[in-house]
Amino acid sequence: MLDAIDSTGLRCDGRLLQLNSFENRVYRADLDDGTRCIAKFYRPGRWSDAQILEEHAFSLQLAARDVPVLAPRVVRGQSLLRHGAHRFALFDCQGGRAPELEQETTLERIGRFVARIHLVGAESDYAQRPALDLHTFGTASRDELLAANWIPESLLAAWSSVVELALRGVEQAWARAGAVRTLRIHADCHVGNLLWTDDGPHFVDFDDSRSGPAVQDLWMLLSGDVRDMQRQLAALLRGYEMFRAFDARELHLVEALRTLRLLHYSAWIARRWHDPAFPAAFPWFGSERYWQDRILELREQVALMQEPPLLAQTA
Repeated sequence: MLDAIDSTGLRCDGRLLQLNSFENRVYRADLDDGTRCIAKFYRPGRWSDAQILEEHAFSLQLAARDVPVLAPRVVRGQSLLRHGAHRFALFDCQGGRAPELEQETTLERIGRFVARIHLVGAESDYAQRPALDLHTFGTASRDELLAANWIPESLLAAWSSVVELALRGVEQAWARAGAVRTLRIHADCHVGNLLWTDDGPHFVDFDDSRSGPAVQDLWMLLSGDVRDMQRQLAALLRGYEMFRAFDARELHLVEALRTLRLLHYSAWIARRWHDPAFPAAFPWFGSERYWQDRILELREQVALMQEPPLLAQTA
């Protein structure tokens, strides 16, 4: 890894700090000139070169519009770099802290920048990256888990039944929302992918970027009970609608998207189980208790998807 970074013309001083990342291997490297960079080594077989380059192009396009995202460095005309069998990218080292989402002014500022991401994202479509939809996160996740026999036999019938109800609820939510527009989005816009400084937010890790509805980049910033989420959403949309109109029909998708994420998360762990980091980090995965909790979780989601959606109030 040090040799890979050195091959770009940088000179490491030998210090590497592994950062929190399960999907790829990400390191902070200290350089001889006293600066630092971030090196992301891509997991083999996950994204094709074309899919990685699409994400890079989107990030670089955002950075060129002064949207505060952490875009890859371009080295000798290339953002996707190679060293031996490894594919990697380099990024500037950006400091920051978790945003204080309980403050409405913070949410408003985040909403403004999410809208600016979406303005650029709507200018063209992904050609290589998959969409976030009922199939990719829902039925495909169900099928993977069933094919690999992850569900304990004693819970298989109950889990299969509630998954079918949940997927039907997702389909009905999409029908209520109607023909909402999809665009290039961050797609994993949770608080861990936001670094806050005195100048505002920096959006990091576009590795999961896909095509999807705009609300996907808003709902993961909401938490608490319905009143809390309504207040938070109002603050986000006050900022968002300074730059881009929000289609209120997409609010029918909030709990549906949460349901898809829950299914996708279990399938993701199962898909990566051969990686030694995963059994160590998720030792409870595959236990009866884990799947009992998932059944209860999905039952709650089936009920929540029948509730009235949040309101697009900005006043």
